[in-house]
This record gives sequence, C-alpha cells and structure tokens, in this order.
Amino acid sequence: MGERCCAVLRVLVLQAAWALAGGQVRYSVPEEAKAGTVVGRLAQDLGLEAGEAEARRLRLVAQGRRASVEVSGASGALLVSSRLDREELCGKSAPCALRLEVLLERPLRVFHVQLEVTDINDNAPIFPAARRNLSIAELATQPGSRFPLEGASDADIGANAQLSYTLSPSEHFSLEVKSKDENKISVLLVLTKALDRETIPVHQLVLTATDGGRPSLTGTMELVISVLDANDNAPQFNQSVYKVQLPENTVPGTVFFKLTATDNDEGINREIYYTFSDRISAKIQDLFKIDEKLGEIRTVGELDFEHIQSYDLEMEARDKGTPPLSGHCSLVLEVVDVNDNAPEVWVTSLSVPVPEDASVGTVVALLSVSDRDSGTNGRVRCWVWPAAPFGLEATFAGSYSLVLREALDRERVSEYEVEVRAEDGGAPALGARRGLRVPVSDVNDNAPLFAQAVYTVLARENNAAGAELARLWARDPDEAGNGRVSYSVWEGAAGGVGAAAGSGWRAASSYVSVDAESGRVWALQPLDYEELQVLQFEVRAVDAGEPPLCGNATVQLFVLDENDNAPALLPPAGSAPEAGAVAAEAASASSSSSFVGPVSGSGTLWAWAAWGAPAGQVVAKIRAVDADSGYNAWLRYELWEPRAKGPFRVGLYSGEVSTARPLDEADGARHTLLIVVRDHGEPARSATATLSVSLLEANEAALAAGSSASSSGSGSRSALGVDVGGAAASAATNVWLVVAICAVSSLFLLALVLYGASRWAPRAAVLSGPGPTTLVCASEVGSWSYSQRHSRSLCVADGAAKSDLMVFSPNFPPPPPGAAPKDTQPEPSALLHTPKHPNPDWRYSASLRAGMQSAVHMEEAAVLRGGAAGPEQQWPTVSSATAEPEAGEVSPPVGAGVNSNSWTFKFGPGNSKQGGPESKKQTQVSFLLRRKGESSQYSQ
Repeated sequence: MGERCCAVLRVLVLQAAWALAGGQVRYSVPEEAKAGTVVGRLAQDLGLEAGEAEARRLRLVAQGRRASVEVSGASGALLVSSRLDREELCGKSAPCALRLEVLLERPLRVFHVQLEVTDINDNAPIFPAARRNLSIAELATQPGSRFPLEGASDADIGANAQLSYTLSPSEHFSLEVKSKDENKISVLLVLTKALDRETIPVHQLVLTATDGGRPSLTGTMELVISVLDANDNAPQFNQSVYKVQLPENTVPGTVFFKLTATDNDEGINREIYYTFSDRISAKIQDLFKIDEKLGEIRTVGELDFEHIQSYDLEMEARDKGTPPLSGHCSLVLEVVDVNDNAPEVWVTSLSVPVPEDASVGTVVALLSVSDRDSGTNGRVRCWVWPAAPFGLEATFAGSYSLVLREALDRERVSEYEVEVRAEDGGAPALGARRGLRVPVSDVNDNAPLFAQAVYTVLARENNAAGAELARLWARDPDEAGNGRVSYSVWEGAAGGVGAAAGSGWRAASSYVSVDAESGRVWALQPLDYEELQVLQFEVRAVDAGEPPLCGNATVQLFVLDENDNAPALLPPAGSAPEAGAVAAEAASASSSSSFVGPVSGSGTLWAWAAWGAPAGQVVAKIRAVDADSGYNAWLRYELWEPRAKGPFRVGLYSGEVSTARPLDEADGARHTLLIVVRDHGEPARSATATLSVSLLEANEAALAAGSSASSSGSGSRSALGVDVGGAAASAATNVWLVVAICAVSSLFLLALVLYGASRWAPRAAVLSGPGPTTLVCASEVGSWSYSQRHSRSLCVADGAAKSDLMVFSPNFPPPPPGAAPKDTQPEPSALLHTPKHPNPDWRYSASLRAGMQSAVHMEEAAVLRGGAAGPEQQWPTVSSATAEPEAGEVSPPVGAGVNSNSWTFKFGPGNSKQGGPESKKQTQVSFLLRRKGESSQYSQ
C-alpha cells in the first residue's frame, strides 16, 4: 500500500514540476477517492518551504461550488476532502479537469492548479426503463423484421463506458447491435421465427448491457413482447365427422345435436357462429334448422326412412375476424326405421276368369308384395283367405303366385272373393289386404238333369190333338250355351199294357211331341185307352255345349179310360160264327146310347128248359164284354121284361139265366126275355139281348141240346150261351163232375206250386216279401205300381179275351190286423179281409181311380173253364164282395200315397159269412190278362 502511495506521489510531483515549469500545477486524482487522500504536495510543488505554506496562508479560492479537495494548512498538501464523482463533476466530458485557484498571501500570489479527476468503473450501464413492452402482430410480422431498442447508458467514460449487449435465449428473437458513430450504437431486436399467439402469446426477454470496465458492470432491461392476435386460426371442431341416429317418427322441432367449435384466436376473431355449408341443398335445409349462436340443430320437417335413410350435413363454424375464417365438420344423421309403413300388395297379372276345369297348380295371378320398412319391420309374410281353393307360392323375393289348390266347380261357386293378406314383423305388426275377384268360367261339365228319373203322366183318352199332357224341365247348372237345354223324344216302343192287338210296334213320336225349348209334352193325336194303356218313352235333354251333354228321363204316360164303349154281347162258347155275328149286330144296335127302356135288338137268342126243372136251374148264360176298363167295364145284367115276377131270373153280375121257381105247365111253352146289360160308367152305356126260352119235355130238351152241340158249327138257331138240361140230366151231371174234379185238382196243384215257390224261390213271396217295382206312378189321384217278377202263361178258353185287367203285386208286407183309422183309407190287406157289398149306385173316388188306371175286367165264363158243358168257377168282374154266394173277391188299390197297390183276387166266395157247399179256402192270386192271341200272364 505504501508503495502505491509513493508511486502516486511521485507522479504528482512530476506533474507539479511540469506545471510549474509551464506555470500551472496539475494533479490527478481518481474519483471516488477517500477523504484525506493526498492529491499532491501543493506547497512543495509551488516551491514553498516547509511551514511556509501555513505562514503564508496557502488556501484554495472557492469558485462557486463546493470543492471536493482542500489544502492542508500544516503540510500544504492538497487533500481530498469529500467524495469526488467524476460523472457529477464532468459528466461525459473527458478528461475531467477541475481548475483550482490557490491563493498564497504574503505575498499575495495566485496559482492555478488543475485537478484531473480520473474515471473509475463505478457506474453500471443503465437502460432508460427497466421494462420495455413491445407488441408484434403474429401474422403481419415476418421473420427478419427488426425492432429498434433503446440502448443502455453508462455514466463512465472511456472503456468503462463501452457497452456490449446480450439477449436472453429465444427461438423467435435475436439481437443485432450496430454502431451509428464512435459514440453511439443501435440495438435492434430481430424476429427470427414467425410468432404464433396461440402458441406463445407473450415473449419475455432480458436485454443485458455490459460495460468495458474491470470488473465490468451490467445493466438489464426486461423486454415484454406481446404477440398481437391475427385471425389466423379457423374455428375447430373436436371431430371431423359426427354420427347421430334419429327415429324417423321424431317430432318436428326436436333438438337432436349441438355443435361446439373452438377458435384459438381472441377477441372478435374468437367469436363463432354456426351455419350449414353452402353445398347443402335447400331441400335438406328445409328439414333442419341450426341455432347460429348455440349450435343446436333441430328438425323442422318430418323424416322418412323410406325416402332417405341418412343425411350428410356439412356444418360450418365461422369467426368474426377479418377476413373471417371457418371450420367444417360433417354430421351424418342416420334415420332409424320405425314400423310406420304397412305392407303393400300389388297385382301384377290376373288371369280371369278361371275355367272350372283348370288343373290344380294353375297360376291365377302374379302378386308383388313389399314393405318400405327395413329389417324386421320390412319382413313380410303372406297368406290367402279363405285358404281354399287357392294358395300362394313364393317365386322369388317379394313375388308370389296365386295358384289353384283344389278343383273348381262353377255350379257350386261361380265366383270367389279372395283376399291376399300380408303382415310385417314389426311391433306392433302392420298388415295389408288386397281383394281379388276371381270369376269361374263355365265348362260344359254338367249334363241336363231332370227332377225325376221317371215321370208319371195321366191322360184321359179321347183327348184333343195338341193338348198339353205334361211339362218337363231339366236343370243344367251350366251357363249360357252350356246350360241352354233343348228337349226331344227319344225313340222307343209305344208299348204298354193293353196295346192294340195286331197294331205292331209304333214309335212314341207318333203319339207325343216335346217342345224343344219349353219341354212341354203335346199329344199329336187323341189317345185311345182300348188301343194303348201305357206309353213309356224317354225324353232327352241336350245342352248346347261343346261337346253337348244329354240327360234322359222316362215318361210313363198312363191313359185313363173313359166310358166310350158300350157293352158288346158275345156268342155262346162253341157257337157258329154267324150266331156270334147276330149277337154282335144286336149289341151294336144299342151301343150308341144309354139304356132308358126296353130296346129290342135285331137278333134273338134261343134257349131250352125242361118242364119241371127245379128252382135255380141255369138255362142260359148271357155273355157280354165292354172294351172299357174298370167301372166302365163292370157289367150288370138286368131282366127288363117281363117286369112281373116270372119263372126266370138273371144273375146281376154273372149273366146266368136260371129258373126262379120250379117250372110247370101253367108257365106256357115259350118265354121271351129282354135282358139289359149295362156298365157302371158315367153316363152308363148299355146293350140289350132278347132271349127266347122254350119249355120242352126232358127228353126233347136233351135231344135239342145234343143237336145243338152237333150243329154248333152251322146251326142257324143256336142260342147265345144256352145250356139245356132235362132229358140229358145225367150227361150234364157227368160234365159238372168232371169240371169240378178238374177245378179242385187245379187248385190243389196251384196251391202246391205257390207253396213250393214261396219256400224255395227267393222272390216267390209276392204277397208279403219286398221286391223292386218296375213302374211307379205318383199323381194327384194316388200312387201304385205293378211288378212282373214271375209270370206264367194261362190258357184262355174260347171267347174274346181282352187285357182289360191290370193286376199289381204288392211289394210290401201286410200290416198287422187292426182297425184302420176312420180318417184314412184302408190298406189293401184290410180290404182283403174285410169284403164289402157294393152299392148299385157306387161311384169310385179319385183315390180309387188311381187303381182303375188300367181297366179291370175278367171273363166270367171262359177263364179256367173245364169245358163248355162242364161246371164252371164263378168269377167276379170287379172288386168287393158281392151278395151272391158264387162271387169271389177282388180288392182294388185304394188310398193315395200307398207305395204299392194291387188288384187281388180271391178264389171262392167273396163273403166269408155266406156258407155253401162250394166254399173253399181263399187263395190270393194276382193276374195280368192280355188280349186274344197273346198269352195271358199272372204273377205270383
């Protein structure tokens, strides 16, 4: 330290010496030297001796400001009295010299002393402000931009004031220092990297200034660089694509999504509003609406999954910067299907009408079924109602065929109302229905069908030509031409019971005609019962289809007898032809009118009787026949003259002339009898016969009978039906015995045959066993049938036989015996066991008239006759029990509704109450007699 001081003093002395030499003393002192520091030995340097400075009062002259140095009075040294601050004394001036005046009194002498204050590095660099704020726009300022900064100042001078600058590390900024001149430099802040406010909104840097002193001093200034926001950030969505699902039945006005976008800018650049992209069509914008501020999207219209399944909404978020920037996102709206659409059924093809003969599997219609919904909601199942006769077959997806599953029948169902039903798989399920009208076209598959297989028609004889007999109708369920029926007579035999002898076969079309359109049956000619009793023919009904079909019906035309024939007298058995001619002439003379009084014919019948013949002796038999039938042919014989009681009488129904009492001589030799034969028709018709009876002796009567028998072929006086007794009584008796034996034997054999047939033949029991009928007649007058199960030929004796008796065998078992109700007609079996006497004025009713459709007549004398001279079985001519003991019993059918009626004869007396030697066990037999030349039949 001492060495340093010595060095300083030595310098000062040298300077003083120099100053003295130049007339001025110069000293230098570093600033900030401590008080008391000797600047220099002023007195010595001024040449004063020691002590002289005090004596001469060496002092500094003040120059207006306080000096920082003083002169020591004792030593005369220049001392630092207070802090020296060069920067305060001189500022930036260099060098910093203080001019001091030193006054030396005694003698007064003034010395100028120059004190140089040397600089030391006592001042650090100082910036104008400790913090400097800068604002730099982030996009407007490009890298390389320079921003001037105020440099720091240093009160020192020289090297102590030479400053260097440094900047805190930064990737965006650097420092550039340039010297403007020797004394000034410029400090520039250089932008080396673009600023991003959103990344670093504020940059804080430290600028450091360092002087050149030793040690160096530094000064700092904080640079706060605020990055000004530029609208360089578009609004950003957190997703580029948003997906949302919305049911299609969403109510309009429903908010279904809210957009949120962010903008890293600030201020107005940060304010965002939401809109639809310009690329979205106006139609979609009509369905949706967005709140520009809140970003809420809501529905405006109704959604339809079947129309659009999804919407791709391009959304845009814009800020309010200048220029505005926008961000985009896509909102994919998937419309969720709701089962809001029912299935739809279309008929793409319909082939109608369907022929009724179409085969199973025929395609009737093609259907298309769809549902606009999807998934389960669009899965459709279909079926047909009713299930028959059609069905559905799936061809491919959504297509079905309506096919025929069962055979059709237009006559049963002519048109079908088919309903195709469809139902989807939604919850709840929706359905649809489609009605189809399927008409069935007709095919000629039905033949005309009559209501009855057999028609029974009743027609009275002598009808007018062209009269309508019946009306037939055949039903054909087909339509149009297939159901248009035409009628015609199918040729068949005009046969039947009672056909005219020798007439041969005649076609039915010669009797009747059928109207082709109406089916009316017309008579082409008057019908004659005596020629034709039953006409059976077929009527054919043919439709107009292709091919035509036909149906047949059998028509049984029964001719009802009218009383149009008078009784005709028959010649006696075995008589000459001329005798028969005489009788026929006599009968024809009176056949034109009813009997009203004695009518005399042109021929006379002769008979002989023996004197003394007992009462009841048959002397003759009047034989007559009526071509009519039934009651019209039921003959009765009456003795018209003489009216008074004579010796003869006539059997009412037998026509036998017998003695009423024994004959004596008083009766006279000849008797003329006028016999009237009448039928029971309305009005009645009659014929008369004149019988001349001669009374002879017994031997003469026998001779007359013998001669009559020998000349039966040519005698002109043969009498009609005369049998003579008397002298030939024994011969007559023998004949009667032979006839009786034959009759009894025949009955016995017949009984055996019937018994054997009933035992061994399965169809022999015709009286009680059921059997099929060949003809059924049902009309307003009754019902009856006849059967031809078993037939046998029966010989007919000479005489004009005719088929005026139709007999019908019953095919039902007889009911148990019992009283018939009063209000019902008696059964045939009841009539068999309950014979009744006829009333002379008896008329048959409509129910009985049904049984009289075929005339009933039986030849009384010629049937089952052993011979002309033998005894004969008495037969009735009509049903009912007669009062006469010889009469048999015939039961006509009575009562409508009986399924089978028959005319039944009983051999033997008709009345069980009337006894007699000739009473026999009753045997029931059914007969069918035909005309002469034809074999008569009877059925068992």
